[in-house]
Amino acid sequence: MLHWGATRAEVDGVLPGDAVLPRADLVSTRAITIDARPEDVWAWVAQLGQGRGGFYSYDCLENLIGCDIHSSDTVRPDWQGVAVGDVVHLHPEVGLAVVQVEPGRSLVLRGAVPVGEAPAPYDFTWSFAVQDGTGGSTRLVVRERYAYLRRTAGLLVEPVSAVSWFMSQRMLRGIKERAEALTRAL
Repeated sequence: MLHWGATRAEVDGVLPGDAVLPRADLVSTRAITIDARPEDVWAWVAQLGQGRGGFYSYDCLENLIGCDIHSSDTVRPDWQGVAVGDVVHLHPEVGLAVVQVEPGRSLVLRGAVPVGEAPAPYDFTWSFAVQDGTGGSTRLVVRERYAYLRRTAGLLVEPVSAVSWFMSQRMLRGIKERAEALTRAL
């Protein structure tokens, strides 16, 4: 589950954002090949977030916990701008800071979801790398890095990694479906 769709080279390789959180206790690297140009894949990554393009995953499940996610099936020009310092919301009250962005190539988010009133027991980065694939395809590689701030953090993070896999593989497939449909329409 931690390496769904990723090659050994992708799992072992360095991605944008790795240096933001150099010591990680849990790392997942997931990837998918998309038969579309990198710029067509990037358009969907750029508009990620609650109140924007959504997460292209299981909206109904996210909305059960009040996320108010509505994944878009269109690329919207007003959602294409993403800059360091912006916040990408997971939920109306929970967001991750954009800490690195290379338009067209990578997006790195940082933060953590608090546990009730308590601060999160971990630090977290979520990186999206849009890479050239073979034969005109694109590889979308997504990495999550968790650094435990408390000894008990693993008791929360490690079981949640199964949920992360479930939602992430759907998000990757959702981006693939949308980018390939856009390519077919051109």
